Amino acid sequence: MPTKEDLAIAKQMPDAGGHFGQFGGRYVSETLMAALQQLEQTYEKLWRDPQFQAEFDHDLAHYVGRPSPLYHAERLSRELGGAQIYLKREDLNHTGAHKVNNTIGQALLAKFTGKPRVSAETGAGQHGVATATVAARLGLECTVYMGEEDIRRQALNVYRMKLLGAEVVSVTSGTRTLKDAMNEAMRDWVTNVDNTFYIIGTAAGPHPYPKLVRDFQSIIGREARQQCLAQTGKLPDALVACVGGGSNAIGLFHPFIEDADVRMIGVEAGGYGIETGQHAAPLSSHCRPGVLHGNRTCLMSDEGGQVIGTHSVSAGLDYPGVGPEHSYLQEIGRAEYTAINDDEALHAFRHLTLTEGIMPALESSHAVAEAMKMAPTMGKDQIILVNLSGRGDKDIHTVAEIDGINF
Repeated sequence: MPTKEDLAIAKQMPDAGGHFGQFGGRYVSETLMAALQQLEQTYEKLWRDPQFQAEFDHDLAHYVGRPSPLYHAERLSRELGGAQIYLKREDLNHTGAHKVNNTIGQALLAKFTGKPRVSAETGAGQHGVATATVAARLGLECTVYMGEEDIRRQALNVYRMKLLGAEVVSVTSGTRTLKDAMNEAMRDWVTNVDNTFYIIGTAAGPHPYPKLVRDFQSIIGREARQQCLAQTGKLPDALVACVGGGSNAIGLFHPFIEDADVRMIGVEAGGYGIETGQHAAPLSSHCRPGVLHGNRTCLMSDEGGQVIGTHSVSAGLDYPGVGPEHSYLQEIGRAEYTAINDDEALHAFRHLTLTEGIMPALESSHAVAEAMKMAPTMGKDQIILVNLSGRGDKDIHTVAEIDGINF
């Protein structure tokens, strides 16, 4: 377990070069290096600017609808026995997920820097919808890159983006999922760096993106900490959140980093099972450090260092990398990472829907499934705080297809 001094250092990461220990950094072409340095300077200035903060806070309250509730899932907890499960209801945000916390912040950066166009990548479509939403509100041109396979399984969100005025570009290269969409979005930024702000959807990418996305998403953990103390008189015993790139998880975890007694558990996509090799769990299978999308982190790669294909029933977790801060937190022993397979996630999706009347996103269902495993092994006075990062409306077609139902 890291010492108190180690945790204090971890809370202040990244360093000046954007590194979280051996992870993170900025591995990009010269074309983007200047743009990233400018973004870093602009962000550090605006993050401390009262006008920017006031506008950000106003939008979180009056547009997003924050604070999101902390809900005691009493029936689920009683049925499982053991620990009490509390859900941080990010699914109740405007647009239906945690993603909008970040897109509001980055769109305001675009506005303050005078960029007329934004671009983004998306997997499950939630980040794409959140980006298109804030672009519509601010009158910005918007292009969203999405893998062809994800367009097929997230048709509802694709249409939502188009209704919001975004151009949705189908990516047909590689595995036709999130990794490839991110590749194309970064190519777009290289080509249009003078007039475009690239809104990354997760806590990955080149510095300063992992830091700024974490900072925008940390509202989740700050609220959850205060709410848990107010409702129960103590901090939770464990935090549980799903991890693809990991922005919802790092947003929950970061305000608790120095609370050594609070376990932090990230849940990756176990796909068909870790033993099959068909999953998206670089941390809980075997961390192979490498560079992807401008940062050094743990990757799904072969012995030669080549990124390999991934699988998850959840489009938003179907990614071969992870945010560098998660790689760092695992390395220093502050956070734990596990995997939930497709069947377990689908069971949790159905079970939470039936016991609490709350339909979670398939991404969030991975975290719910882990909490359902943990609760019976813990005492009834202990608390598991789950980040319910998104709602499941977008996944109804996927689940129906699995059930053999065709709308």
